[in-house]
Order: sequence, then C-alpha cells, then structure tokens
Amino acid sequence: MFSVETRTVTGQVTALGSAGSFTLVVDRPVEAGGGGKGFNGGQLLYLAVAGCISNDPFREAPRFGVELDSVRVTVEGDFSGDPAVSDAITYDVEVSGRGDLEALVREVDRVAEIPNSLRRGTPVSLREIVIA
Repeated sequence: MFSVETRTVTGQVTALGSAGSFTLVVDRPVEAGGGGKGFNGGQLLYLAVAGCISNDPFREAPRFGVELDSVRVTVEGDFSGDPAVSDAITYDVEVSGRGDLEALVREVDRVAEIPNSLRRGTPVSLREIVIA
C-alpha cells in the first residue's frame, strides 16, 4: 500500500509532500496566490505519468532482452472546465539502448500503472475530515 502526505509550511500556501523518506515541494504559482516554490497539483499529476513511464522500461527490459541506456519522457496536457479537470494527456518517449526498444515502449504503454489508472477512471474519494 502507498501512502503520501502533504503538510503546509505554517502561514504559507507552500507544502512539503512526503512519501516515506522522500520529499518534494508543492505550491501554487505566484500569479495564482502561491509562493511559486514548487510543483502545483497539475504538474504533479503529469509528473506521475512521466515518472511511471520513465521507470517501467527498466522493470520490463529484461523480459524483452533490452539493454537501456536512458529514457526521457515528456508529458503535456492542460486543464479546463469548472471545476477544472485535465484535458487529454499525451506523452513522448525518447529511449536509447540496444534491442527492440519500440516493442519495449509499447509494452510499457500497455502495462504502466499510472496511465492505466487514469485511462480506467480510478475512483477518488474523501474519507475523513479532521478539524484541528
């Protein structure tokens, strides 16, 4: 099971996001009332897609007899509507190494957890509100 958390820095919109021992900064752009010090939620969503597509080729490469040197993933999308939701998300993969790299990338597109979660409409629900 995965568990992540964000905690705002006292008196600021800026938050620290954590997952175990790993952290990152979450914020809003200055023009949207934030500090402009970190990723906003939309960027994190797209980064989750990029991170999954970037990691999974290394997991799948042995099954394909592929030796990977590098993977670069660029994800693009936007948000629209009220409330805003993500428009279609697209991504490009640049990969270098030896073996059938195209077949590997196509398999990653088929099995990658984050894109599949979005494609299949994973439910998201509020579980609890604590007033401190």
